[in-house]
Amino acid sequence: MTAPGERQLTVPDGLDGERLDAALARMFGLSRSRAAELIGDGLVLLDGRPAAKSDRVLAGEPLQVTLPPPPQAETPRPVEGMAVLYEDDDIIVVDKPRGVVAHPTPGWTGPTVVGGLLAAGHTVATSGAAERQGIVHRLDANTTGVMVVAKSEPAYSALKRAFRERGVDKRYHALVQGHPDPLRGTVDAPIGRHPSGDGRFAVVSSGRPSVTHYDTLEAFRAASLLSVILETGRTHQIRVHMAALRHPCVGDLLYGADPVLAARLGLTRQWLHAVSLSFAHPADGRPVSFTSAYPADLAHALDVLRAGS
Repeated sequence: MTAPGERQLTVPDGLDGERLDAALARMFGLSRSRAAELIGDGLVLLDGRPAAKSDRVLAGEPLQVTLPPPPQAETPRPVEGMAVLYEDDDIIVVDKPRGVVAHPTPGWTGPTVVGGLLAAGHTVATSGAAERQGIVHRLDANTTGVMVVAKSEPAYSALKRAFRERGVDKRYHALVQGHPDPLRGTVDAPIGRHPSGDGRFAVVSSGRPSVTHYDTLEAFRAASLLSVILETGRTHQIRVHMAALRHPCVGDLLYGADPVLAARLGLTRQWLHAVSLSFAHPADGRPVSFTSAYPADLAHALDVLRAGS
């Protein structure tokens, strides 16, 4: 008996020799990244064994794929505290609060950026997967700050391309434990799912290339405030790279932060904020830039540190 969502088939002749992620994408109409996610989650078996996305498939080879159920359609609902920083016919830029994800995902029942915009009467692009309308990049649920959403279909395509080709300047501020040495540097280390399978990510040799640049803005007794620029946009990238340096984001208990320090600073989430986003406007190419001030909980944590330094 097959499990719900399980598909058992053989590799067609026309895909002989293809990489597994490419073959899977063509067979099921998925994006390459979504196919790679399924493989990374252990949901694809090639000839009865777990496979890697770079494995080459052979015509007639048995393939078993378990497709997770699609996210349930979201009922748009307002998002408290989500401010619109800018809007025109092509884009809408928001200041995302904590506890909000970009779009519906399996298992998430909280508010989303897409749902909040639709509930407030804004339009978003319909390109891409239905549950990801208008979303061209994401912030973690408890990471706050500036985020752009596409309203028109041309803007969606142009912004997706700009993010993919690293044409967007994404700047974050991160409060990390201790003092990184050197004070300014680059972390170039691949990121993939943590071997434990508990939802975390980690630096792993089989991961996707990931590059993070950081510079110390202010040093305190127990922590440092960093300016961070991302070349790539992997899930949890800053959090993973800082933890790999043994300087996790303050308050980030998932990645090994000190709960005592977090409690002293009044933090119940990671201290990580998207402070600015700059890119060429998709309509006419003019440079645009948007910024976001620290929310109250992050500002309070800095006040406590400064008072004690």
